Amino acid sequence: MRIPQPQGEKGSLKWTQVLINENSEILNREIQNHIKEDLSLAEWVSPKKEDEFAEYRDEDFLKILGLERHKTRLSEFWPRRGPQWDALGKLQNKYHFIVEAKANIPEIISSCMATSKKSKTKIENSITNTKQFLNATSGTSWITGFYQYANRISHLYFLRELCQVNAYLIFVYFFNDSTHISTSHGQWDGALNLQKHLMSLNRHKLQKYVIDIFIDINEIQIEQNAQADL
Repeated sequence: MRIPQPQGEKGSLKWTQVLINENSEILNREIQNHIKEDLSLAEWVSPKKEDEFAEYRDEDFLKILGLERHKTRLSEFWPRRGPQWDALGKLQNKYHFIVEAKANIPEIISSCMATSKKSKTKIENSITNTKQFLNATSGTSWITGFYQYANRISHLYFLRELCQVNAYLIFVYFFNDSTHISTSHGQWDGALNLQKHLMSLNRHKLQKYVIDIFIDINEIQIEQNAQADL
């Protein structure tokens, strides 16, 4: 599913669009620090201004990443209307990046809203399999509270373990965002440490493929001002 988005005016929608379309070198640099690979040729395929800032989900997120061969397996793993990715990218089909972005702490709270019994069962089974693989069987329920984080990491499990795709799950946390609910780097640290503790994810098998990136809105604005002066 392809979902066109309005041009963002505040919060994570705004800054993700700006990051991908105008300041992708900031994101590339941060990812490169983790995977130790040159990302100068990285291709960010969404959300692109020329594509109506569209975000992608279900088999279309696989298609835009060049991974459509796994669409049948995805339909077996997760029901339709799965995660809608804030950004998607790849590096020469060697690395694939799925991105979730947040600009304030309330955005990390969510619960499963599926109403179909068949869909809920499929979700619960896949989350249970993910938790068992990660040895995260203790802690809070993944269906309520931090469901969005749970379904994102479940899709990383799907890509890496079931499809053998060299995928990385990137969480982008913007701080000092004056357009909405300003959150400091320290506040993010406290909230995310608690989240991982409650989800029993302080250490797990996919940890090296989950990258937390903190981006200062002030840095983006400085870059924008510098470009405007050229």
